Amino acid sequence: MLKWLLLAFIVLAGLLLFFRGDVQFLSEMGTLEIIILAGGLLLIAIYLMVLLSGERTNALQAVRYLLIWAAVGIGLIALYSYREELSGVATRVAGELVPPGQIVDVGTEDEGQRAVRVRRRLDGHFAVRGSVNGQAMTLLVDTGASTVVLKSTEAERAGIDTGGLAYTVAVRTANGTTYAAPVRLRSVAIGPLVVDNVDALVSQPGSLNENLLGMSFLRRLRSYEFSKDFLTLRG
Repeated sequence: MLKWLLLAFIVLAGLLLFFRGDVQFLSEMGTLEIIILAGGLLLIAIYLMVLLSGERTNALQAVRYLLIWAAVGIGLIALYSYREELSGVATRVAGELVPPGQIVDVGTEDEGQRAVRVRRRLDGHFAVRGSVNGQAMTLLVDTGASTVVLKSTEAERAGIDTGGLAYTVAVRTANGTTYAAPVRLRSVAIGPLVVDNVDALVSQPGSLNENLLGMSFLRRLRSYEFSKDFLTLRG
């Protein structure tokens, strides 16, 4: 009886794989997936050998164990079959839980397109954690700013010689009009979204409270979208 139950379990697993429609299931598996599958088969083989030995088990225990293994196997197959949908759910949950400013990768339907999402801060603004010339820093998203604007101290961290800058560009801020110096940034990155050779300004020391992520970066993305408490950037 035990042998027939084992055969039925193997046939059931084979039918599940067949009706999934993946006729090239094994050929399309990655190295890690093949290793996991081989390890699972090895564990099953060892377990079956113990069952067939009949030293410490009986028929009812064998049936119970086989049903447990069958349930686990079917569950794993179901999880693998719906891995893309589950990944999307996980991404949405992560987006709801992450703190403001933290970047979360968002899946896209277009091949080669990347997208990130960021949550609104408590003050109603969107600030993203990115990098300028390879240096990590936080930038306040400002569609009213024509360019990226950096504080003097942050510009120095990004490798800009602020001592030789000419502050000739008038910039309007909440505290009034100040002056900034035009520069060209090697790169600005927000998560996987990287834009090279970005026009920017460096504000005079003490005149700016936050770095600004302006249109010289935003307009070079594929799109940006504000939706309730989230901002989505696509590139």
